[in-house]
Amino acid sequence: MEVIPTPLDDSRAAFAADAGIILLAIILDQILPEPPAALHPVVWIGRTITAIERFAPHAPLPAFAFGAAVVILVAAASGALAWAAMTGLAALHAVAYVFGGALLLWTTFAVRGLVDAAARTQRALEAERLDNAREQLISLVSRERASLSPALVTAAAIESVAENTTDSFISPWLAFGVFGLPAAAAYRAVNTFDSMWGKRGRYEHLGKFAARLDDALNYLPARLSALLLLSAAPLGSGSGAQGWRIMRRDQHLTESPNAGWTMSAMAGMLGRRLEKADHYNLGAELPPPAADDIGRGNRIALGSAGLGAVASLALLALGHWAFG
Repeated sequence: MEVIPTPLDDSRAAFAADAGIILLAIILDQILPEPPAALHPVVWIGRTITAIERFAPHAPLPAFAFGAAVVILVAAASGALAWAAMTGLAALHAVAYVFGGALLLWTTFAVRGLVDAAARTQRALEAERLDNAREQLISLVSRERASLSPALVTAAAIESVAENTTDSFISPWLAFGVFGLPAAAAYRAVNTFDSMWGKRGRYEHLGKFAARLDDALNYLPARLSALLLLSAAPLGSGSGAQGWRIMRRDQHLTESPNAGWTMSAMAGMLGRRLEKADHYNLGAELPPPAADDIGRGNRIALGSAGLGAVASLALLALGHWAFG
């Protein structure tokens, strides 16, 4: 459902422009390095969150109310800025709309960055540089890493790739497909809040609203992501049937209502146990993973990205057909 005015006069041309945005954004993700921090909207959002946190109250109820208000305001502002940018680009020219929109959408997702981080962990493990492999996990997981065995380092990398297929690219693409760039930008703001505040401990009350909102926004995309991963299982020499079985059995074992779907599906497809000590054990009867299983998981994730792009284009087409 297009909510941005375009410089194009008919539904087919408008669909072509929006389809061009998402396809060009995916190409940019594959061929260009991450935008510099000074120009990256997600970095700006993170700095804004850090600055606002200083004013947060400590009492449970005021902290929750403060956190909820800030999340809503920043997400709304992110969406409004995206809308204003796309409106301005639309007034310039169709080419400006497509290329500018692609650059902005690119900042809301990451495919190559996710699999590259996992691949660096795999290379360190294969070179028997365990300490370096643990260090590489810093861009993938927030768990304690110093005591992780090679199998647990491997599992952490695979789990992160599987879980982040949802919020790293499938969710923002679906948001764009349904409501345009403002929705993708607002989603990324909420997800950034969740990554910074959605934790236990001192963020228990301040980040509760962000965590619950992020769960709600990812509820359907996580389940679709799991299905896309299962569909891409052959790319990693995986078993879609076993992935389905383990997913149906173990998806509830994680604290997150969403992460368990993609992670347990990946465990079953790869035929490997994915474990986080004292938290969950997905595919408990399966053997532990080896370093090359990271590459298999990456190939499946990339396949799911291709299928996710098709799903987003289908949503765009449906929206333009239904609403013009």
